[in-house]
Amino acid sequence: MVGLRERKKQRTRRALIESALQLFDEKGFEKTTLAEIAAGAEVSTRTFFSYFASKEDVVFYDTHERMELAKSMLARGEPGKSPADLLASLIDNILAWMSAQEDLTFEDAELRLRLVLTEPTLQARALTLLFDTQLALAQTLHETYADELSLIEAAAAVGALFGSVKLAVIANLENNRSLEEIWDTVRRAADIALAGMRSLG
Repeated sequence: MVGLRERKKQRTRRALIESALQLFDEKGFEKTTLAEIAAGAEVSTRTFFSYFASKEDVVFYDTHERMELAKSMLARGEPGKSPADLLASLIDNILAWMSAQEDLTFEDAELRLRLVLTEPTLQARALTLLFDTQLALAQTLHETYADELSLIEAAAAVGALFGSVKLAVIANLENNRSLEEIWDTVRRAADIALAGMRSLG
């Protein structure tokens, strides 16, 4: 059971996220100040830094947790599943986890994706996070299937999967699709990418 103090921290964190995303949408990422974000959440700037190190961290607030979830799932593996099947399950689990997060509404997720596509600072941060995440997942996948996959094969599999998903999401955003449709696109892109990986085992 979550205690009163923890619930208060969760509410403050959520308020900071909502304040930041609203301001980013209204004013733009670069023109929004930390003081404005804190004021919108009715907390001090000092309190902001208790939750986030920077404005960028607010946009990518769940990235680390998602990566740890993915690494944990790949490290455990599933008896009888091929690398491609495990990666397919990984995508399903990540989408299910994201859908269940109280911090993440459909509108927030869509806004975050659009911010990353239009703000150069966020594009650079997203690219760094993407490379770091893919390398970590490739190494974990290789370790789980050491007898079946070389590190190069694992890297190719992870890169193909996440590259397909990323480009499919971007294409759908440019067509003004809803987040529900984007989720379907992620699954379809993953299916297409993984169809070419079945030979990996």
